[in-house]
Amino acid sequence: MLLNETLPENSLFTVEKVLADYRLACESRAVSLLGRKDAMGGRAKFGIFGDGKEVAQLALAGVFKRGDFRSGYYRDQTIEAALGNLSWQQFFAQLYAHPDLDHEPHTGGRSMNGHYATRWLDAEGHWLDQTKLYNSVCDISPTAGQIPRALGLAYASKLYRYNKDIQYLDTFSHQGNEIVFATIGDASTSQGMFWETMNAAGVLQVPLLMSVWDDGYGISVPIEYQTTKSSISKALAGLQRNAREEGVEIMTVNGWDYPALVETYQKAADLCRHEQVPVLIHVQELTQPQGHSTSGSHERYKPEARLAWEAERDCNVHFREWILENGYATVEELEKIETEAKETARSARDLAWKAYRKSIETDLKAAQQLLETATQESSHHTDELKNSIAALHKAQYPIRRDIMGAVRKALRALRNESIPSRPLLKEWLQTEQKMNEARYNEHLYSESDESPLRVPSVAPAYTDDSPLVDGREVIRSYFDILFERDPRVLALGEDVGQIGDVNQGLAGLQEKYGEIRITDTGIRETSIMGQGIGLAMRGLRPIVEIQYFDYVFYCLATLTDDLATLRYRTAGGQKAPLIIRTRGHRLEGIWHSGSPMGAMLGSLRGLHIAVPRDFTQAAGLYNTLMQGDDPALVVEPLNAYRLKEKLPENLGDYNVPLGQPEVIREGTDLTIVTYGSMCRIVLDAAAQLSEVGIEVEVIDVQTLLPFDLDNSIVQSIQKTNRVIFADEDYPGGASAFMMQQVLEKQNAYRWLDSAPLTIAAQPHRAAYSSDGDYFSKPNAENVFEAAYGLLHEAEPQRFPAYL
Repeated sequence: MLLNETLPENSLFTVEKVLADYRLACESRAVSLLGRKDAMGGRAKFGIFGDGKEVAQLALAGVFKRGDFRSGYYRDQTIEAALGNLSWQQFFAQLYAHPDLDHEPHTGGRSMNGHYATRWLDAEGHWLDQTKLYNSVCDISPTAGQIPRALGLAYASKLYRYNKDIQYLDTFSHQGNEIVFATIGDASTSQGMFWETMNAAGVLQVPLLMSVWDDGYGISVPIEYQTTKSSISKALAGLQRNAREEGVEIMTVNGWDYPALVETYQKAADLCRHEQVPVLIHVQELTQPQGHSTSGSHERYKPEARLAWEAERDCNVHFREWILENGYATVEELEKIETEAKETARSARDLAWKAYRKSIETDLKAAQQLLETATQESSHHTDELKNSIAALHKAQYPIRRDIMGAVRKALRALRNESIPSRPLLKEWLQTEQKMNEARYNEHLYSESDESPLRVPSVAPAYTDDSPLVDGREVIRSYFDILFERDPRVLALGEDVGQIGDVNQGLAGLQEKYGEIRITDTGIRETSIMGQGIGLAMRGLRPIVEIQYFDYVFYCLATLTDDLATLRYRTAGGQKAPLIIRTRGHRLEGIWHSGSPMGAMLGSLRGLHIAVPRDFTQAAGLYNTLMQGDDPALVVEPLNAYRLKEKLPENLGDYNVPLGQPEVIREGTDLTIVTYGSMCRIVLDAAAQLSEVGIEVEVIDVQTLLPFDLDNSIVQSIQKTNRVIFADEDYPGGASAFMMQQVLEKQNAYRWLDSAPLTIAAQPHRAAYSSDGDYFSKPNAENVFEAAYGLLHEAEPQRFPAYL
């Protein structure tokens, strides 16, 4: 396609622009080629690159404005470089996993290469001005995992445009004028996350511009096995908007056609930005010259005809031909650009490698010197120490793992020798361990002055006139106060609006605050969660509902892969303080009695997990979390909405601290540690145990993450010398977690006179009916018998067996 066939003379196709794009395309290709060589040669663990997508990505970058967002995947290096977010030295630093933000500011070496992130937070963890940035949400590797949050990022633009009460937040949006550019490989469009998001985008009418890079394969699987009609644009044709119906605008363009790509992205961006219509651009006939990644060669599965076709369709080759055909440059000028591009790539690689190795060589030399001194001083372990030194010399590129391993083995060998170098080795090791904790272990949660862990405890206040009301009225009154005082707060989920959620916790609030703040959604948990994550990334404070706790598994991938890891994988560069509201415990039935706490504890490190026993406590936990800047999951007690509670006088102003257990019944004979709805079961059992002379101390942990930050539970066990951990999760779930935290971390085992016990549900979901609940989950009789059995073992005459 020639320039004069499609574009007017006053287009953006100046010589300077065209040749700058070509130079960047050549540089991007060159770093991809060098990156693969480095990975295959042992300098890097793995490599995955954006070769074959350069020209399409340049067209996208050309319409990307400050304040816009990219929610993409790991082949978007050309976009990031074109926007100035990525230098080629940083590209290689990430490839080498250099854990230094000065060299690798995107993830601090924590993510594999191709994972790019704009730093939204300053050194204190506070928001920067997103409207001045070309924003990139940190990429994730799970296929299509980047798509749900893109919906929320785009939905935020819609809210900023139409909700005047939040337009004062002008460091997050200029009245909703921002586009969200999502990118995805064609094979990944087979994932449900993509389809669910595209449907929701069409319903919501948000400025989401979805680019599908179609290179015909998903690793080794060709497109005919991936997509109906072998075309995602054809498969999605039913979403195409028309004159009578809203929907999605769908465009197609070939990935090697530079002028058509530029024109397509200009049209798409104008439509998306100004009319907030979602657009899908299906970029076809792309190639992947080096195959999927360094894990193998595409020659294994691509026929020779396909490989020849890809060589002929290479976007950079076509771009070069188009430049020559239209007289933008001579062959000699392009050859000079190509040569310079290769030199730029080599220079960036060399600088990155030298910087990375220098950071390790300092540690290596210090360790080697200490090991050599120890070898000279040792009388009995010279050979072992020499072997450690030899192993370091033998390694082609020794890394910190090798160095630390050698020193730890040396200290092991020297454990019975008192030589001068031994304490020096120990001191070196301790110093390095602290430094590596900072490199690899920090920033799981907020470390800023906005951390919810810094919110002071404030107790609920009552008077003699405090009314006794249903629990649902407590939480509804709290949310009313919250929405009144903070326009950033919004709620969305299934049935939260018109009916005020299925348990009436938001009853009447949509009518009061409007649909724009309390919004019903379709039945689509994954994209609901994506909406919440994106909104939280853009300065708002969403409370997103999963109707029942069991349904968390629909969106667990998004929660664990994206939200829970966000702050960690950006080394403190990004955050999304989303609050997830759900309800669980003690409702009868296989799918509405959920207590899968063990699954959450294993999946959601990076979120706080709050487990209130009633709604007075729930309101205080929400208040604490809303003052903080971490994401959290709050599991409300499902069978307590109609139980009576006193309504606090200071509702909205008291805070339940995180990680602070509460003793809700004092006792001397036995400690029972529990949470949530089990508190009522345990208190019932404790009252019955008291009648036979056993006084139980009951502790409500209140939050599972964090868990007992002050190690207070051990103090109770020091008094009672016996402990039971009780919950409704499956055996080995949260009860085992609590046991590990108390017995191992708090060393409570030293105070036990009886074996510790756990009480959990049966290893299956709860059967239906009240009888099903009784025989599936712990009941007061179970707790009584377990506690009585411990005391019978200690004092059989006082507490004789009765079963």
